[in-house]
Amino acid sequence: MIKRKNSLYQVGRKRGDWWKWKTAPLTIDAVLIYAQKGHGRRSNLYTDYTFAVKDGDKLVTFTKAYSGLTDKELGEVDAFVKRNAQEKFGPVRTVKPELVFEIAFEGIAASPRHKSGVALRFPRINRWRKDKPWQEINTLDDLKLLLQQFGTRTDS
Repeated sequence: MIKRKNSLYQVGRKRGDWWKWKTAPLTIDAVLIYAQKGHGRRSNLYTDYTFAVKDGDKLVTFTKAYSGLTDKELGEVDAFVKRNAQEKFGPVRTVKPELVFEIAFEGIAASPRHKSGVALRFPRINRWRKDKPWQEINTLDDLKLLLQQFGTRTDS
C-alpha cells in the first residue's frame, strides 16, 4: 500500500490518498491431476482443479485453483476430464497427467499440512500451456527455491 504520509483512513474505495501497488505474480508450470465439479453455474462442469509438480519420478500435489480459464477452455478441460478419468474418490476424479497450466500466485509459505511442504497465496490459472508437455513441468525443488527467495513475500 502506498499512501500520503499525512492522510487519514477512509471507509470504502476512496481514491487519491492511498494506492494499492500490485507486483507481478510468481508463476510455476504444473500438471492437472485431479478435477472436481464446480458450484452454481459450473455445477455440471469439472472446474475445480488440483495441480502437481515433479518430485523425482513421482508427482506431488501442491495447490488447487478454480479461476483463470475462459468458458471455452473450461469446456475443453471438462471434456478432457470426462474422457480421461482414471479413478473416482467421491466427487473427485483422477485424470491422466497431460494438461499443463501456468499457475500464478502472490506468495509462498512453508506448510507442514501439505505433502509438498508449501502453501501458495491466491493461486490461480494464469494460462494453459498447450505448448508444453507434462514432462517439462516444474519440480518440487523449483517450488522450494521460490520458498527460499520469496517465502516472506506479503504483497496484497
